[in-house]
This record gives sequence, structure tokens and C-alpha cells, in this order.
Amino acid sequence: MIHDDEPQATRRQADVTESSRASRGWWDRNADEYQTEHGEFLGDDRFIWGPEGLDEAEARLLGRPPAGLDVLEIGAGAAQCSRWLKAQGARPVALDLSHRQLQHALRIGVDFPLVEADAGALPFADGSFDLACSAYGAIPFVADPVLVMREVHRVLRPGGRWVFSVTHPIRWAFPDEPGPEGLSVAASYFDRTPYVEQDETGRAVYVEHHRTLGDRVREVAAAGFRLVDLVEPEWPEWNAQEWGGWSPLRGHLIPGTAIFVCDRD
Repeated sequence: MIHDDEPQATRRQADVTESSRASRGWWDRNADEYQTEHGEFLGDDRFIWGPEGLDEAEARLLGRPPAGLDVLEIGAGAAQCSRWLKAQGARPVALDLSHRQLQHALRIGVDFPLVEADAGALPFADGSFDLACSAYGAIPFVADPVLVMREVHRVLRPGGRWVFSVTHPIRWAFPDEPGPEGLSVAASYFDRTPYVEQDETGRAVYVEHHRTLGDRVREVAAAGFRLVDLVEPEWPEWNAQEWGGWSPLRGHLIPGTAIFVCDRD
């Protein structure tokens, strides 16, 4: 039974303003549930790139030891990654659009700056950071990812690195289900129409944007970055958890996460 006050899922266009407003509201409303459900897996001070459990401590996608470096985490949530960076000797800044997510960062404890801001308008001077990173933060939810990446390029110093993870684009062709029903293609991989959940007035309360792998590569290049690696983590045998549509069943057959490693020359 569907209640009138439950959001209705659709596919339609959603611009920068609507997408940003929806994301802020959704994460403010759902931050408590998200941290309760996934907090143990993410840890308080680990750097996990996605549901597969790929850990930066082993992956080293940031390219160099972060000790002594200024690092910006975008879409930081409860700042678990920034906490790990701090423990490695970095000087992190954790940025998120959601006030409630940053309250969870304060609850766990921080000794580095927290910034509530939109990734499309970073409140930092040019050349403020050596590294920038985002584990499923911002990029999947913004209508203009090139705007965000140009902002990241602006605040990075020459030689800086930008690493971000997103839902693997191939996943958009399959139902978002962890079981066998999620293994058959159900939609066009090439349909970029955003996924939108909207209330009874038609106001978006959740927006996620699909891009193909090629789109992502072109976005990176358009922002002035050089793509140096594209990592598609395999599902490890130790990971028995389901996380939404991510699961061992699907993870052993199709990629669930794409991680883009980009350098600013």
C-alpha cells in the first residue's frame, strides 16, 4: 500500500538548484538512519571508498603519504575519512552540504575544521589544498559535475590529486536490488535522465544523476584534470553484507563502484 505522503519515484530533469536543495533536505532527514545502519562498517576513523570495503590504508589511491598535506574531503558525512587522514598526519578539512551529517561528525569527535557548504561553490581560496577526495560524496547528486570539478581544480595546488568514488555507471542499467532480480538489464545504460523522488506537490526530495563512464572521463578532462587511473573494486570474499543494491551476489558479477584518480598538472 502506498501512502500519499510517501515520495514517488520518477525519471525527470532536475537542475542544479533543485538537486542541491533536495540533497540537503534528504541527508538532513536521513543522516541518523544512515549512520546507524552503516556506521559500524565505515568505522569512526577509516577511509572506505565504497560498499565493497576497499580501504585507503591498503589501496593508497591518494598517491602519497598524506602526512603534512592539506586535504579537502567533499561530501564528508560524519568525517570518517578525514579522521583517518588526521591520524596519518594530514591537515584535513571536512565539507558537507548536510548540517545533520556534520553534527554526527561532532558527535564522534573532531580536531579539524568542518565546513557546511555546497561542493559547487567551495568557500576556499585558490590553491588551498594538496589533495581532494570524496567517497560517494556530492558527485552522484549534482546536476553539473563539471562545475564541482572545476571548483576542486581551483582549490588544488599544482601537482595536487583529486580522487572520487561513485556508483559504477553500469549499475544504472540494472534494478537496484541485491538479489537475483537485480541481475537482469532493465533500462538503457545511455539514459541520463535523473532519478527523482518527489512529494505530492512534485517537489524533489531526492535526486541522483546518472552519467556513463565516458561522460565521467570527459567531465574530468573538461575541468582540467588528467585521469591517471580508474579503479573498479572487486567484491572481497570477507564482505558478506548487503548495502542497498550492493551485495556479494551482484558484486562478484558486475562492478558496483568506480573510483576516478585524477591529477592536477
